[in-house]
Amino acid sequence: MTTNHTTPGRRLHLNAFLMEAGHHEAAWRLPEADPGASFDLGHYVRLAQLAESAKFDSLFLADGPVAQGTGEFRTPGQLEPLTLLTALAGATERIGLIATASTTYNDPYNLARTFASVDHVSNGRAGWNIVTSATEQEAANFGLAGRPLHATRYERAEEFLDVALKLWDSWSDDHFLGDKVAGRWGDPTELRPIDHVGTHFRVAGPLNVPRPPQGYPLLVQAGASEEGKRFAARYAEAIFVAHQTLEAAQSFYADLKARAVAAGRDPDQVVILPGIVPIIGSTEREAIALAQQLDDLRIPEFGLRALATVLEVPVEDLILDAPLAPAITQRTSREGFDSRANLIIELAVREQLTVRQILGRLGGGRGHNVVVGTPEQIVEVMECWFHHGGADGFNVMGAALPSGLETFIEQVVPLLRAKGLFREEYEGRTLREHYGLPRPANQYVRDGAAGVR
Repeated sequence: MTTNHTTPGRRLHLNAFLMEAGHHEAAWRLPEADPGASFDLGHYVRLAQLAESAKFDSLFLADGPVAQGTGEFRTPGQLEPLTLLTALAGATERIGLIATASTTYNDPYNLARTFASVDHVSNGRAGWNIVTSATEQEAANFGLAGRPLHATRYERAEEFLDVALKLWDSWSDDHFLGDKVAGRWGDPTELRPIDHVGTHFRVAGPLNVPRPPQGYPLLVQAGASEEGKRFAARYAEAIFVAHQTLEAAQSFYADLKARAVAAGRDPDQVVILPGIVPIIGSTEREAIALAQQLDDLRIPEFGLRALATVLEVPVEDLILDAPLAPAITQRTSREGFDSRANLIIELAVREQLTVRQILGRLGGGRGHNVVVGTPEQIVEVMECWFHHGGADGFNVMGAALPSGLETFIEQVVPLLRAKGLFREEYEGRTLREHYGLPRPANQYVRDGAAGVR
């Protein structure tokens, strides 16, 4: 089975990627911006309600258990995302709620319990962006002398997810009885230990929270390395990815869908969402001026440090008005942000960019596709990628927030609807329903018989 890009009635999915004052590195310096937005619950509530008013499928909060940079030129951190999701669940009714959590620096039992709880609190709207954590700084925060190897991190992630799935299935949907007359709260035959013994984990189970309303939270993945793609093809139901060109998006899309088929999955149940950073003006000139306003506020020192981190080189190896050194462009692999580093190098080599020019291209969205233009031009790009095998929808990343999301909703969403590309109203209540995905069966229940393992 293959995805038909021109199926009548096929509609794209929209996820709102919320990040402090905006995805452009200098967004917090705009006159209307709140420099403290990353720690303001009210800011995120307003963004969540704004995205829900436009019927977005979901919102997303990124995370990493480390202070980013020195805190001199941009906020070094953000609120813990699962705590924030719980607050946003109470402030919204329908929009999906996705957050990042690492399999390298968590334990399966606690994280499975937390995500099950968020799914219950939100009535079936939780999603987990599964990451393996890439930096040495993160390892140092958890008492490690160095980060685990890339392959080891993904090996642990697979076992971690296997344990989480078993724990979510340790309660059957028929466990609860609530029989006051007989004095039976639940059926003990429908609650079972998992007795997992593996390479990285020993977990007895069962979970102490009932099976989530969605069965499992939506499983999201964002790695584009070979290990990441293999993991995504086996498990991910939505994939966040960065591409600069339609050709790159098409190649990834075809490869991932084929890998899903090879893994025995329906490719239409793997939703691929490239990031898009729309900078919108009523005219093209106005949009260019807004992009220039943001770029003029960038501080090169911040960009240099961030680029050095991704490329895993000393800052001193990056010369602003020179191209990347051959030692950088010819390096074949990295233990950290390998796929993002490769994207940056490919961009730099393809367009013969200096380091200063690279920083300019990355400042708006860290390698995601920055599209500057009128609402009609933004829609043209989205429609092209959607209809030509590059995307099932988009991870919408406002360059400045809330203004970038407001403008997208006011000026782009109506055009998408006029073309029949996006919903007018929610048709389901759970995140899985928004993405057109089924509720997974309990692995311990087969053909209606409980307890079969």
